[in-house]
Amino acid sequence: MKSVVLAEKPSVARDIARVLKCNQKKNGYMESDKYIVTWALGHLVTNADPEQYDAKYKQWDLNMLPIIPERMKTVVIGKTRKQFNTVKAQIERQDVKEVIIATDAGREGELVARLIIEKCKGNKPLKRLWISSVTDKAILEGFKHLKPADVYNGLYEAAMARSEADWIVGINATRALTTKYDAQLSTGRVQTPTLQMVKIRQDAVQKFQPKTFYGIELISGSDKFKWQTTGQVFDEHKVDTLLQQLKGKEAVVQNVVSKEKKRYAGKLYDLTSLQQDAYKRFNYSAKETLNAMQSLYETHKYVTYPRTDSNYLTTDMASSLKERVASLGATPYKAHVVQLLKTDIKGGSHIINNAKVSDHHAIVPTEVRANLDALGAREKNVYLLIAERYLSNLMEPNTYKEETIIVQVGKESFTFKTETTVNAGFKALYEADTKTKHTTYQKGDVISPVNLKKTTGETQPPAYLNEGTLLKAMENPASIFNIDKESSSTLKSTGGIGTVATRADIIEKLYNLNAIENNNGNIKVTNKGRQLLELAPERLKSPELTADWEHKLTRIERNAYSKKQFMREMIIFTKEIIEEIKSSDEKFKHDNLTSTECPTCGKFMLEKKTRNGKMLVCQDPTCGTKKNVQRKTNARCPECKKKLTLHGKGPKAMYSCVCGFRETQEQMDKRFKSKKTGKVSKKEINKYMKKEEPINNPFADAFKNLNL
Repeated sequence: MKSVVLAEKPSVARDIARVLKCNQKKNGYMESDKYIVTWALGHLVTNADPEQYDAKYKQWDLNMLPIIPERMKTVVIGKTRKQFNTVKAQIERQDVKEVIIATDAGREGELVARLIIEKCKGNKPLKRLWISSVTDKAILEGFKHLKPADVYNGLYEAAMARSEADWIVGINATRALTTKYDAQLSTGRVQTPTLQMVKIRQDAVQKFQPKTFYGIELISGSDKFKWQTTGQVFDEHKVDTLLQQLKGKEAVVQNVVSKEKKRYAGKLYDLTSLQQDAYKRFNYSAKETLNAMQSLYETHKYVTYPRTDSNYLTTDMASSLKERVASLGATPYKAHVVQLLKTDIKGGSHIINNAKVSDHHAIVPTEVRANLDALGAREKNVYLLIAERYLSNLMEPNTYKEETIIVQVGKESFTFKTETTVNAGFKALYEADTKTKHTTYQKGDVISPVNLKKTTGETQPPAYLNEGTLLKAMENPASIFNIDKESSSTLKSTGGIGTVATRADIIEKLYNLNAIENNNGNIKVTNKGRQLLELAPERLKSPELTADWEHKLTRIERNAYSKKQFMREMIIFTKEIIEEIKSSDEKFKHDNLTSTECPTCGKFMLEKKTRNGKMLVCQDPTCGTKKNVQRKTNARCPECKKKLTLHGKGPKAMYSCVCGFRETQEQMDKRFKSKKTGKVSKKEINKYMKKEEPINNPFADAFKNLNL
């Protein structure tokens, strides 16, 4: 008898099959005398569309809402039906005794597997493989410690509750807004509060009124002493008067305070903190970082499971710390790796803490020795970030001597601080050990001549949110929203809005909805986004709704709350918000209407900004016709090397650059003309033209005929 092993992706299935010595390659699976390893392609089964319950729902009609099925149905996804049939056939084989779930270890991974298995006959016993990396060692260890799938029933129930609730609320609210206002509008429990956060910060920036403040600086050579005063001083006359009073007075060193201090490395990465640092360091979007991580995890096996919210490792990983360090021997940190390997590497409580690890531990390198030449630029940069953070947590802290010099002039105090490195510690990874020379001061010294100078400055507005800070705000919405302490505490304990696995997609969805735009790194709400927030039900704009959901879903995972009760609450909530939308007297106004007629239905088209340029979309939400107007490409300007923007199609299409350079498609073809064939090769075209990725949207099939 054999065991079917169901992985989530083909790449993971291949790794498991190799480790289990399944050498017989078949169509859609691999087999040995003990195992049959097969795979999903993400979700193979999903929630049914409204029209699959009743044909009348093909028409988007406000009067038919809300749509509340008596029993939620699931269907096989049409485009991957062939693989589903392959998986089903293996599970139902007479020589199969059990099914081992080897999908991603988390809520969504559990849902992927269980939905497939539910549509298979035989009721075979289920076991669970739960691993956080797909190295050979991790797979072998995981198969030695398989658990009964029943242990994860709560996880499946929570995943199913989340999926069904998102369907009921998302489908109904989106259909209601779209049909009520005849516009491409979408709302959801995570995306709408995220949009609201962008607006709150944008409003704060725009309403900000700068104020001038004044200070006094004491200058001695290259050293600048800061005036010690309580808060900012906005009274210039007060500062001018004080400067006159201090004129001619001695500046005496009252005290020199010297302390030895330590700086510690930042915590090991979870996905959100990694995405934030990748944005700061390389300007990568959250989605770009996640994609690089998936490749590093699945294809190269260089890092552990990426979709984690933990910053700690578990005690069973202590024995592998040294091996993970050794895997970094071919990186730019080789010298530090060599030194670390000479020591007794132990993980302290700052990196090993079982109590602070839920489903998955922090992101760290695996034991596989990295070949950086095999990585793309983005993968390499993200990998080195992870390597740097991992090594820094095993190296000594940065030790330095801080000296504070306090100078008295009349009754006023001025201070100057210096730092001298004692031991670079982990900072040696990315900072040169430079020593700055400062004047040596002793208590009682008189500074002469005394150079006092008035300084001015302006109060600064809060910064617009960017891809990094928006992720941080989603993790901690209380930093943006004005909410009470109890709600703030709940949000903190439930991890904010969204999950580490979904936040990047939520931000991408808002871009594609044309609700937000990126202006030189600053994320701003568009006019459409503002109107959407005005039209959306108030409760959908609050992060407290998501906090409540996540709190209850976590309780469902732990078998401490009923899924049925949760769904009853969701149905009541949905009926209330649909009635709220129906009874609204608000109006929606397109501000991007063009004179171009839709080639499909004849209505005027809308100009829509995308991350990579502009496109035209039909104003009729049910039409879905769209045309590219302009988009960013990977073609580089021959003069300033910046990316070119493409306008139009065909040989007369125009490439333009912000520096003023312009050329047609014909001219570019000549510039890159192949010497051997006289034509532009496909390789060259692919190199210079950017391919857009599909957005990982769980409602994609439901909304496939809409431009949402």
